[in-house]
Amino acid sequence: VEKYRPQALSELVSHRDILSTVQRFISEDRLPHLLLYGPPGTGKTSTILACARQLYREREFGSMVLELNASDDRGIDIVRGPILSFASTRTIFKKGFKLVILDEADAMTQDAQNALRRVIEKFTENTRFCLICNYLSKIIPALQSRCTRFRFGPLTPELMVPRLQHVIQEEGVDVTEDGMKALVTLSSGDMRRALNILQSTAMAFGKVTEENVYTCTGHPLKSDISNILDWMLNQDFSTAYRKIMELKTLKGLALQDILTEIHLFVHRVNFPPSVRIQLLIKMADIEYRLAAGTSEKIQLSSLIAAFQVTRDLIVAEA
Repeated sequence: VEKYRPQALSELVSHRDILSTVQRFISEDRLPHLLLYGPPGTGKTSTILACARQLYREREFGSMVLELNASDDRGIDIVRGPILSFASTRTIFKKGFKLVILDEADAMTQDAQNALRRVIEKFTENTRFCLICNYLSKIIPALQSRCTRFRFGPLTPELMVPRLQHVIQEEGVDVTEDGMKALVTLSSGDMRRALNILQSTAMAFGKVTEENVYTCTGHPLKSDISNILDWMLNQDFSTAYRKIMELKTLKGLALQDILTEIHLFVHRVNFPPSVRIQLLIKMADIEYRLAAGTSEKIQLSSLIAAFQVTRDLIVAEA
């Protein structure tokens, strides 16, 4: 993941509109305070680091850029201490501004964020702040209004595939067509996750096929899901329960994953509307309970029961 982290703005594959805007800010030397937000693995940190590389030469990097991550202490004392002193000192020989990068800014406490608003305002002349976070709602509105916001959405498959292929060629990994599809599907727009799955599958199995990718991530196969669905709708309760438990134990599947996949199938299967609504409500309940940490066996019985009731309803209506 770090080996192929984009080093320059031109190497980033997605969010062309954001990058061209940032590029223009830099070339006109009018960089505002930035707030980059969006799900993980979409290139927020890479973007700002690439900007910093473009703005500063290698040897001034240390004195001009202050990067703090959630893993570093960023309580109110740090904002009033190191961040304040870094922002308030002017650079001697060089005109231009310093850059403070606060990664994972949504992990900062309310107090620290409040302390930051004054610092940002006071030292705009010689310092630019860049906040990076996953959830915009966790950043106080006062900070949001002081920054130019950019949303980094999940990457589309069209953007991910060429980049993955580049890494695959460089590393000489054997990847099949369906393996590639599985990578893109399971990573759901997170480039870092795609590369991690690729690496672990390649190391575990040598060849990256759909089945290997699913096995490596412990995700149920499409065929397994259709089997489970078939048993739940066509077998009697105890048979269905036994078979699904066997499959779960054999493949080490989590009920949560099975539920998520089945949910997609339910939308595809042609149920009467009223029946589908009942089923989805029931599945939502089961998902909620799973999140609360209950016995998987009981919830599995509940899931099968929901489908059996659905089946009886369909039969009755027919």
